[in-house]
Amino acid sequence: MNPLAQPDAPYTERTPRVAAARGLLRRRDRERAGRFLVEGSQAVREALRYGSVLELFLTESAANRHPELPAAPGVRVSVITERAAAGLSETATPQGIVAVCTTLGQAAADALRGARLAAVLAAVADPGNAGTVIRVADAAGAAAVVFAGDAVDLHNGKCVRASTGSVFHLALGVEPDPLRAIAACQQAGLQVLAADAGTGRDLDEVVDAGTLAAPTAWLFGNEAHGLDRELLAAADQAVAVPLHGRAESLNLAAAAAVCLYASARAHRRRADPADHLISDQN
Repeated sequence: MNPLAQPDAPYTERTPRVAAARGLLRRRDRERAGRFLVEGSQAVREALRYGSVLELFLTESAANRHPELPAAPGVRVSVITERAAAGLSETATPQGIVAVCTTLGQAAADALRGARLAAVLAAVADPGNAGTVIRVADAAGAAAVVFAGDAVDLHNGKCVRASTGSVFHLALGVEPDPLRAIAACQQAGLQVLAADAGTGRDLDEVVDAGTLAAPTAWLFGNEAHGLDRELLAAADQAVAVPLHGRAESLNLAAAAAVCLYASARAHRRRADPADHLISDQN
């Protein structure tokens, strides 16, 4: 048994604390409470290390599987039944580990402060895509992801799970007006490059021109409709990811990975020109 768990009888789905947490599966309840749920061992570990965890729910079997889970000061650890865990989960096979955390979003200007690389999700609707972009941005070394316009809730369970804990590593901004999100990027000293397959310059050309060496915010649009003309006009320029094979297109997360890593590579090469020179000579 995990020594962090309470020795009392497990809480059931009817226990008021569990029922209140179950309400956080709904966006309106998350917004009202300023709290959201994080499910799964990896995401909960990152929440305990970098987030603000208010309560940790564990089944007895999960506690036995993960005795390494630490207890941060002020975190209440509660043992729950398997049925209660299923009620807190949105997955087909719940892991039995759920944390209640303080919400993460902040104003776009605050999230972008000091960033050299960021992503802006303008009306991105799919939570899995949004969470994967957060994960990719984290892996590429970006400092912020901004949810702009009618974008999915960044605290959506699928979004949080798809990020695998990266929601706690980056600054996450929220701006209801996508034009203001673009302006916030520019005011923070970031050029805004709109990823758009139809109108943009070829990414290879942009790389060769040295454009990506500058601090950059990549702007990504809705999965079905892309970016509208007003947003494309507000960006500094549009960039298209080239398709060298027969694929019709890339999905949002794949395109984001290509763009963010291209910028990350350009930033590293600019930061260490000596390494760049050595690699070119070898």
